[in-house]
Formats: sequence, structure tokens, C-alpha cells
Amino acid sequence: MLRKLIKVKSPNVQHSENEIISEYSYDRNNIFLENNDEVTIIPQKTTYQFMTKKKVPKLGVMIVGIGGNNGTTLVAGCLANREGLSWRTKKGIVKAKYIGSYTQAATIHLGDGVYAAVKDLLPMVNPNDIVFTGWDINNTNLAEAMERAQVLEPDLQRQVYPIMVKMKPLPAIFDLSFIASNQNERANNILDGTIKEKVEAVRNHIKAFKEDNNLDKVIILWSGNTEQYSTYTEGIHDTADNILRAIDQASPKLSPSTLYAVAGILEGCDYINGSPQNTLMPGVIELAEQNGVYVSGDDLKTGQTRLKSVLVDFLVSIGIKPRSIVSYNHLGNNDGKNLSEPLQFRSKEISKSSVIDDVLQSNEILYDESTHIDHAVIIKYIPHVGDDKRAIDEYVSEIFLGGESIIEVYNMCQDSLLAVPVMLDLVILDELYSRITWKTKEMSAFERFHPVNSSLSLFLKAPLVPENTPVVNVLYRQRLCIENLIRVCIGLAPENFMLLDNKCHAFTYHHESSAA
Repeated sequence: MLRKLIKVKSPNVQHSENEIISEYSYDRNNIFLENNDEVTIIPQKTTYQFMTKKKVPKLGVMIVGIGGNNGTTLVAGCLANREGLSWRTKKGIVKAKYIGSYTQAATIHLGDGVYAAVKDLLPMVNPNDIVFTGWDINNTNLAEAMERAQVLEPDLQRQVYPIMVKMKPLPAIFDLSFIASNQNERANNILDGTIKEKVEAVRNHIKAFKEDNNLDKVIILWSGNTEQYSTYTEGIHDTADNILRAIDQASPKLSPSTLYAVAGILEGCDYINGSPQNTLMPGVIELAEQNGVYVSGDDLKTGQTRLKSVLVDFLVSIGIKPRSIVSYNHLGNNDGKNLSEPLQFRSKEISKSSVIDDVLQSNEILYDESTHIDHAVIIKYIPHVGDDKRAIDEYVSEIFLGGESIIEVYNMCQDSLLAVPVMLDLVILDELYSRITWKTKEMSAFERFHPVNSSLSLFLKAPLVPENTPVVNVLYRQRLCIENLIRVCIGLAPENFMLLDNKCHAFTYHHESSAA
């Protein structure tokens, strides 16, 4: 049963007019490797307090690449929900809903078969209230850009057109050395000047957007073209001071995405990297820490990779050994066009390939140092299919006594309609985490989390994590990370599936009945 009004009566949680303060005893295991095969475990208990501010800010989101398929679909989707629109399709009337969004359409189990919507457990931004703008290298207004994308039904486009035709992208930073040469024909809305002048222009855009719309907070979301990987360079990418100095010196090694990240961070904006390039270099992360903002990345996790993170975990966790995983994609939108050039594809290949690494490393029975798994990712640009992406996967696994199991998956999906709810979830949860602070009993004041917001890994193909932190790609674990943090912030224990109350109570009842 789904409930909306939730009250947790516990000595471990206190509500005031402005905050929720909860106390949680966190158990973890300290692991010590004595020899190659000897492990010593020392359990450790730490008591944390979490303080969540209740006031939800007026939020603005600035999208880099707002005129693309994802950007226009996100804006149109929020408008459709805000206005309560319905539209005619060949299958009947459809009403706007946020289906596909974890925060808006998923539930959390409270206990005894009672569930609550994720969005109802802590105060969160309503996506209908988000104010949008952004940058694009093409100057087409968002209504015509929406038509160009060919994602949405014509009757829906007709209804949001009068609003979106008034929305025009801000001029963008453009550097053809980082994206495919085939994007040059679209570039007619470009910022002029030195690198430093472009960063200042972006900062001014942010200031004006915030002031004009009376916003409390702005988040920047990269939804632009996939860039080629930047070559990490000491003296440029390694520290915040060096990145700022490199901007002053007009270094050609700074990608446009890095420049947007720096500009946003300097204006106090959280930054989310929705593409696979290595935007968030150590210097950018250090700058985020200095300015008290969060950065998250990399690359939206939507269809094929999300399924892979579930399926490989399923196979390995029950003792089956995947030996070959081949993933083939073809799509015809501008993302596919940009990825048709090798350097940009290489960025995507890296993010899609790394998703199985932590699963394989978790099982040395199946995978030792000499084991090789064939894992290939292929992406082809086929203009005719447009945004209707095709994904074909083949999983070949070794089973008992040298046998073989083959699982083949064919997935056809509208790429942007999967991506947009993920973009919303990233923004909504990022904003929520910015209102949560923590401390232990030994600390005198509450502090923010680490500037790398690794809790958002559920929505990202190549999760960026703090240094010396293990990467988690398994979807189930990533989801529990979010849900359990929400639970402890409202005074609930983390979810587990031991069901001791059922097992032990059932045994006690049976034992007492037998004795009688």
C-alpha cells in the first residue's frame, strides 16, 4: 500500500521548523590482509548525525546543449507535466506523467508491505517548478529544435510550441578540436574572445539567469556532444590554481566542458557531466571543494548499459562465468553522428566498457589475474532510425562441466525518452544532497559530503568517485545507497532482507505450539 503522510516516531530523529536531524549508528568492517589468503576483520561502529534542511529552493537548471534531442525533450516534458497536458497518439490519448524517473515514479519499502514514493520521504524539488535555460552551438529556438529532433508526438509538440518558441539558446563555447568535425555545420551561435573572456561570459549568463528568475540555486547539466578524452597534463589539470592559470594563458588543452564546469563552480553551481569525456579532472574537483559545490559524472546511464549492470551482476553473483559480452548499437540522432568519428567514440567506449569491472573483480573464483573476458562495444550512425536507438547484446557464459549459456537481448528504445527522466533524477537528488550535512559526536559542526557526489552513480555509466574509493557499477547496490541514505535521514534503519522477524517469530510460534 502506498502512503503519502509518513511520521517516524523515534528518539533518533528530531523535527524542527527548518531541519530534520537524525542519528544513525553505522556498522562497517575494517579489512586487513595479513597474507595472500588470510583476512582479519575488525567490526567498527560510528555514530553519525544527519541534518536535512527542509526548505526546498527555487531551482534553475542550465543545460549545455539545450537545443539537442535531450534538452528539448526535457523542457517539453516538464512543460507538459506542469500544464497537465494530454495529447493524441495512434494508440490513444496519453497524459503527461514522469514515468521513467526514479524520484517521481519509484517507491521505497517502509515495512510490512507498505510503500512510499521516493519523492514523499524528504522534501524534494518538484520538476514542474524547475526553470530552464542553457547554451547551444546552434541558435534555433527550442520549438523548432524540438521539431528537428523528431522525438515527441506532433500533438504534444503543437501544445508546447507557443512557450518553447520564445526560448532561445545562449551562445556557447565551441572548440572543434574536441568534438567531431561534422558538428561544424551546426555551429552558428558561438561565443567570441579569449578562453578567459568566454568563461566570464558564461559566468555572466549564470548571474543574469539567477537574478532574472529570482532563483535560490542553479545546477549546470552537460548534455552536449561527447568530447574526445582530454590528455591529462601536469601543470594544467592537476590543481585548481593551475586550471585557472591555464584559462588565463589560453591553453588549448582545456575542453569546453571543463570551461563550463569551472565557470559554474566559480558561480556556486553544482555541475553534472552527462557525457563520457573526462571533464572532471583533479583540478576541477579541487575547485569544487574550495567553492562548496558538488560535481557528478560521468555519462548518463539509460538503456543498454543499465541492463548490463544488472545482468552481469546476476550471472556472476550466482556463480556463472561470462566469457564474452558484445554490445552493438545503432542510432541516427546527432549524438550518433558525433560518435561516428573515432576519438569521440573512444570516450563513449571507455564509459560503456568499464561498467562490468567491479563485478568481475568481486569474484576471484571465476576471474583470476590470468582470466580474459572478451568485451566489445560497437556504435554505428544510421540516420534513418533517428532517436529510436537499437541495442543488441550477446552474453556468452561458461556453466557447469564446460557447458555454455548464451543470452541475447534486443532492445529498441527512444533514446531521449529514457535519458530525460535520468537527467531529472540527477538534478533533483543533487539538490537534495546539497541540503544534507553530517557530523560525528567528536565534531563540533556539521559538514557537507565530499564534493564528488558519488551517491548519484545509479544514473551514470562511469561513476566518478572520491580518490581511494571503490567504484560501484551494480545497479542494485547503487539504488540501495540512495534509498538507505534517505531512510537514515528520516530516522529509519537501512533496508535489509534478512526477514528475521518472520523467520524467528514463525519458529517461535511453531515451537510453542508443539510444546503445548
